[in-house]
Amino acid sequence: MRNILTNKWFKFAVVALVYTLWVIWLGIYWWLFGLIVIFDIYITKKVHWAFWKKKNPPDGKQTKVVEWVDAIIFAVIAASFIRMFFIEAYTIPTSSMEKTMLVGDYLFVSKTAYGPKLPNTPISFPFVHHTMPLTKTVKSYSDAIQLKYHRLNGFSHVHRNDVVVFNFPEGDTVAVNMQAQSYYQLVRMYGRERVWNDKRTFGDIIYRPVDRRENYIKRCVAIPGDSLKIVNAQVFVNGKPQISIPGLQFDYIVTTDGTPINPEALDRLHISKADRHRNGAQYMFPLTNENVEKLKKFSNVISVERMNMPASRPDPNIFPFDPKDYPWNVDNFGPVWIPKKGASVHLTLKNLPFYRRIIRVYEKNKLAVKDSAIYVNDKPADSYTFKMNYYWMMGDNRHNSADSRYWGFVPEDHVVGKASFIWLSLDKDQSFPANIRWDRFFKKVK
Repeated sequence: MRNILTNKWFKFAVVALVYTLWVIWLGIYWWLFGLIVIFDIYITKKVHWAFWKKKNPPDGKQTKVVEWVDAIIFAVIAASFIRMFFIEAYTIPTSSMEKTMLVGDYLFVSKTAYGPKLPNTPISFPFVHHTMPLTKTVKSYSDAIQLKYHRLNGFSHVHRNDVVVFNFPEGDTVAVNMQAQSYYQLVRMYGRERVWNDKRTFGDIIYRPVDRRENYIKRCVAIPGDSLKIVNAQVFVNGKPQISIPGLQFDYIVTTDGTPINPEALDRLHISKADRHRNGAQYMFPLTNENVEKLKKFSNVISVERMNMPASRPDPNIFPFDPKDYPWNVDNFGPVWIPKKGASVHLTLKNLPFYRRIIRVYEKNKLAVKDSAIYVNDKPADSYTFKMNYYWMMGDNRHNSADSRYWGFVPEDHVVGKASFIWLSLDKDQSFPANIRWDRFFKKVK
């Protein structure tokens, strides 16, 4: 048995089989020429592929330095391969998904769930997303080579209520000094001229390809072809209420008899210090239904009322940013139809705000309006057929989440993977070792 495992032909056969299956999965069949390299590595050995090693070292041993270099190269290649095609680690930096995901959760995201997408910018520094460490502007990737969107086959497709990691759709343009904010929101607030010219406040304006945009994590509320509407904070998909989600939160006003609520009691309810806002006898907390019922039983609590923005108060920052025709807000929104690949929509000047960014940015067409007529690629258009699927993503912390209500649809080429399970969770309000949330270790994300 040992002789078989060490036989060069057996090694070649195993590696060649794995490589061939991988190429078939990729669908890039000209990479089968790589079998020639594998054959030479294991059989003919004409080329010294491991150039950092001595070909025939004394006593058959490499120096310690070479051994370390060999180990580092293998580790970097193996880890990069796993991150690209199978699973990648992420952290939760904000409270937008509480109480499903908590700030300080570290989780693994499955790339195979929906199929890994090949990088648009394959030349990059390993383990860095878009900016080199200790810098604000030095790119960690080269855009000399930019590949088109290509996703490999996965085990499934995005389903309603999946927790999904994706590239921020409005992250194509970034103000370097305000990277946490949407560039388009800044333009709506301050005007394009100031954002571009006020370098001291906003910094340089830069572009990022899809795979280098910030990673967001939200719950997929609606899938392609669905119709969505929000009435008094209740989400309806295709006319039916969204299924119950245990970790769903809304902001509440808690009124007391004037005596303060014990901070230790709030700790037991897992309300973070950053979420505790007090004004005299009133508090404002983001709460789950479970915590609402618990607070109502406090002896000094008089009332617990959910905050709700009435339909009569439109928010100009809400998608599609047209409060005259669409006077919507975070709690009263829609209806909106989620675009589906291959489906066509009748285009009018009134519904164009929904699809302008899809047509022009995501699907890279030339779009113009002349004399009240819509032109796509310089041709009059009264309809448009979508080239990709789109999704509607929302945070479980409904009043504290920048999501599709603020920037619209998420294209399929922005989807990174499905949140799988939590492998570590640290409470920022506690010190070590009390900050370790042992009960969240290896918890499946639902």
